[in-house]
Amino acid sequence: MNNLTIGLAILGGLVLAGVVAHGAWQQRRHAPRVAQPDPAAPAAPAHRMEPGLDGESLAQDSNPLADPDFDTSLMRLGSGLSAETKPALDALIDAMARITHDEPISGEAALTALPPTRRVGSKPFAIEGLSATSQQWESPRAGQRYSAFQAGVQLAGRTGALNEIEFSEFVQKVQTFADALGAIAEFPEMHHEVSRARELDQFASSHDAQLSFTLRAKTVAWSTGYVQQHAARQGFVAGAMPGRMVLPAAALGMPPILALSFDTQAALSDDPEQSALRSLDLALDVAHVERSEQPYIRLRDVAITLAASMDGVITDAQGRLITRDAMDAIGADLEHLYDMLESRDLAAGSPQARRLFS
Repeated sequence: MNNLTIGLAILGGLVLAGVVAHGAWQQRRHAPRVAQPDPAAPAAPAHRMEPGLDGESLAQDSNPLADPDFDTSLMRLGSGLSAETKPALDALIDAMARITHDEPISGEAALTALPPTRRVGSKPFAIEGLSATSQQWESPRAGQRYSAFQAGVQLAGRTGALNEIEFSEFVQKVQTFADALGAIAEFPEMHHEVSRARELDQFASSHDAQLSFTLRAKTVAWSTGYVQQHAARQGFVAGAMPGRMVLPAAALGMPPILALSFDTQAALSDDPEQSALRSLDLALDVAHVERSEQPYIRLRDVAITLAASMDGVITDAQGRLITRDAMDAIGADLEHLYDMLESRDLAAGSPQARRLFS
């Protein structure tokens, strides 16, 4: 083999090595960011544990909520972030019927007479007994005796206001229960309750907000492990569904303060470190979280921190960048919303508010 042949072979090998190296570099460059060993911050739990800004696309002195082009997903109606035990009936948000009888009735008899469903149309429905021992209203239980009963159907919720058909179904269910116990049922006037339901629904519809910020990767995508690691550093834990994490409330049993969600299919991937995410959502259901938790401040701070640490930007659902001034304007509007809810005895995070806005 002459020198020319050897030289060409060496050159070809170098070119091939260069092509392979370039391909490997490109693959690494475009591969999703993965979680790194971090002894100071534990990785997100595998099982459920719950019960910097870029761009100046919005004017510094603008109010984003007054801008007709601003994405309303920032303050959209939405379902609650958590399911929990239903609180007691309350005349503030329930149409109530009283059920009386001459002698105390056993819990066993009451349980047998209860309707098979706990809904009237789309509205929650419940019957409570007045314990002859504690003199407290409670859901009927075996081994107890009750001197009276009361029934209620929720006047409004995110499915709308109680209507005449639903009220009639409520009357029928309660009357059947009363007849089974030999008791007398007293009902409020239907048109009055339906009118009250419509007024409450109108108030709720105009004061219901679920805030949502979207974090988008600037360049390199994120793996699910990378997202989970950074979210865990902010206090998030695994939620009930794949692709969902929550920031728990301080009090046990309360709804989570914030929810973080990303693509479910990526969360279910066989190799989470190879699943590529370009965005995630941070959400706050305003009426479900107590004002004292400062949930909006935490939403804003978490979004800013994650955007900085994950090399991302904060946008609305349409991809428009959100500035600090825009966030401050939203926060100011929220303070007014909190005041309005409290003026109706429906303070954010209260049992009544969590029921009404669900």
